[in-house]
Amino acid sequence: MIELILYTRNDCELCREMEEVIAGELPKFDARIQRIEITGDPGLEARFGIEVPLLFVNERKAFKYRCTPRELRKRLAREARS
Repeated sequence: MIELILYTRNDCELCREMEEVIAGELPKFDARIQRIEITGDPGLEARFGIEVPLLFVNERKAFKYRCTPRELRKRLAREARS
């Protein structure tokens, strides 16, 4: 199973865009996502600041700010083969 972690903020347009891309591609793979809201968490805000959305795939940083459906599909396909 491919594990995705998305660090995000509620009031973030780029975050919503990335979530839509993920929602469109995730059902095609044996994968699950955990969404982590960083607003209000001093530790996460210090660690990530304005660098959201930030998507980790299997514990490795994969995308920051934006990803296209094609880019995400390629990355998830590569992880599925590993």
